[in-house]
Amino acid sequence: MRMFRNLLCVLCVLCGGVFDLGCGYTLAGRSSTLPASIKTIGIPLFINRTTVFNLETALTTKVRSEFIGRGKFTIVSDATGVDAVLTGEVTAVSITPASINANQLASRYAITIVARVELKDTKANMVIWDNPGMVFRQEYDATANQTGQTAIDPTAFFGQETNALDRLSTEFARSIVSAILEAF
Repeated sequence: MRMFRNLLCVLCVLCGGVFDLGCGYTLAGRSSTLPASIKTIGIPLFINRTTVFNLETALTTKVRSEFIGRGKFTIVSDATGVDAVLTGEVTAVSITPASINANQLASRYAITIVARVELKDTKANMVIWDNPGMVFRQEYDATANQTGQTAIDPTAFFGQETNALDRLSTEFARSIVSAILEAF
């Protein structure tokens, strides 16, 4: 009887393992919901409708790098001769105080970027993914210039804080690529 019970336990474990193989889980960031026909994605320079100098270059470069880092697609900067094209347009950038210190000065800022992003299958002439009002928000500690004033103008802020622009671009790119590839 005991041998029968042990055999039954072993069979249950083996059956559970077999059923678990088809569960559909994958590692985060490694799956893709794009059609199998898409191998090459063109990512031309995003359009910048804001006053922030070079913002479109930083965002486009980071989006390309994020796609390349995922390793599934060939990424080019041209929109011709590709399976899909990812276009983007930055429509607004704002910086607002997120917290105030004891001296009633901003100690932390919230930076918000609004963009239109679209991925289009060039062969089928069909939009695969789009977000016409993508809002990305991140907070940063305030830094003061030589006069002790903090910048609330996006152009001045990014002029002082190139690290903030780099971090913001990286996180912006991750959110776009994850949304496209993982269908979130």
